[in-house]
Amino acid sequence: MLRVRDDEPGAFEELVEHYQRRLVAVMYHLVGNEAEAEDLAQEVFLRVYRTRKKYRARSKFSTWLFTIANNLALNALRSRQRKPVVPLNVRDSGPLGPRPAEQLVLDRAGPPNQRLQQQELAEVVRRALDGLNERQRVAVVLNKFEDMNYAEIAEVMGLTTKAVKSLLNRARNNLRVALQDYICMDGEPVAPPSEG
Repeated sequence: MLRVRDDEPGAFEELVEHYQRRLVAVMYHLVGNEAEAEDLAQEVFLRVYRTRKKYRARSKFSTWLFTIANNLALNALRSRQRKPVVPLNVRDSGPLGPRPAEQLVLDRAGPPNQRLQQQELAEVVRRALDGLNERQRVAVVLNKFEDMNYAEIAEVMGLTTKAVKSLLNRARNNLRVALQDYICMDGEPVAPPSEG
C-alpha cells in the first residue's frame, strides 16, 4: 500500500490482484449475492485508491481494507432493508436456459449426488449465517474466512477485544443451534447448548 500511496507504477494493480478474491469472498459471505459482492469489492478498491495519499501504516493493511469493506457491506445491507430487491437469475433467463459454458463447468464439478449435497450444505450454512445479526455475521466471516484474530476483528469493527470474544461466542452458539441437525460427532447429533 505504501507503493500505491507513492504512485509507483503497477503497484495498485498488484494490490488488487493480491486481495480481490479474498475481498469478494468476504463480501459474498456478508451480503449473500455474488454480483453485489463483486460490485462492493470494486467500490472498496476505488475508495482505497481515492484515499491512498492519506494512508498511514498504523496497522496491517488488510485490517484497514476490511474495515472499509465492513462499512460498505453494512451500508449495503441497511440499504437493502429499506429498498427490497427481487433477484433475477440471469443465467437461467435466456431462451435456452443456462449458457453452454456455464453448464459445462457445472457438469464437471463432480458426481451429481456429491454436487447436490455440497450445494445443499452450502445453502444450509448460508441460511445459518444469514440468521445471525449483522455484527455476529461480520465477526464470524472475518474470523473464519479471513483468519483474523480477536484484536484485528476488534479494530475492523470498532469494538474491544472482549466484545469481539463475546460476539463470536454468541454467534457460535447461534450457529450451533441453527446447524444442530447437520452436525455430528462420532455418528451422534450434537445437542444444542443448554440455556442457563
